[in-house]
Amino acid sequence: MPAFPPTFADQVVAQPVRAQFEAFLDEHRSALRSCLDGLTEEQARRSLVASQTTLLGLVKHATFVEKVWFDEAVTGRSRAEIGIPATSDQSFVLADDDTIAAVQQAHREACAASRRATAALGLDDILSGHRRGPCPLRWVYLHVLRELAQHCGHADILREQLVDA
Repeated sequence: MPAFPPTFADQVVAQPVRAQFEAFLDEHRSALRSCLDGLTEEQARRSLVASQTTLLGLVKHATFVEKVWFDEAVTGRSRAEIGIPATSDQSFVLADDDTIAAVQQAHREACAASRRATAALGLDDILSGHRRGPCPLRWVYLHVLRELAQHCGHADILREQLVDA
């Protein structure tokens, strides 16, 4: 029988819905970050598709996503104040100092900040700082989970291409 992800464990199923959301988010955050494990810097930066998407860029973009939805949307601070790109496309662009270790650490820190930013909020609390307008935390959790799941799928395919090359 295949091993199930931690979110299938009985203790998660029995938890309140918020704890379930957070378990799924953390599982996908970790899965995306770990797509870089065991790769060389060159492999992590290698472009295998026509877009700017690379494995390192996907994790860097996930850091941007955390800051957009759990800093900008919660605090109302501008992207410039937060220190992130103005657009999603720009968040995939790699700088010379974007190493596997640095990008993974930035992502870990952004995820920890996201947890702190939402710790006192309820699922129905409205986050009014995002440029698209007010959204309940429940919707933000679902949106971020959807995005992480999509990017985990992208990462699986890219990693498979790199490792099998």
